[in-house]
Amino acid sequence: MSRVTKIKHVLKEQATNDFDLPKANQQIVKIVASRGNNLHEVLSGQESNEQYLVSMPMKFRKNVWVKRGDFVLVETIEEGNKVKGEICRILTQEHIKAFEKEGVWPAKFIKQRQQNHEVDEHGLIQNTNRKFLVNHESEDDDDEDERVDSVNIFSCNNA
Repeated sequence: MSRVTKIKHVLKEQATNDFDLPKANQQIVKIVASRGNNLHEVLSGQESNEQYLVSMPMKFRKNVWVKRGDFVLVETIEEGNKVKGEICRILTQEHIKAFEKEGVWPAKFIKQRQQNHEVDEHGLIQNTNRKFLVNHESEDDDDEDERVDSVNIFSCNNA
């Protein structure tokens, strides 16, 4: 099978509207970081706040990319000490909405999704890759002038 044909089949499989609920040995997790060699550190959707490594299967490698903050469906593997699971599906916004509607989406991730999609007064989502300026106004009793302190803060969503 040529590389282009393989990519086409993998993307077609991912694009299907197959909203099967997670099975007993599967769980929804959030990608925290990429650790190289097709390993990703994930945050468990359960209340334990457990972080562990999962592997990307061969069919996804060089065909599908995931980034920090994406949600994936992971199938747990018992024999792993460090690597405790394998990615079986990369979840899209449609998958997430369907899982929330069915009630299988972890409550821990609902708040994070709402925070990630907060909009400003112009209806735009804040770009987390840029610095932004925060102005703090404070009044001193001794001085009648208003002082404005400018502070550069790096915005990052670690939640």
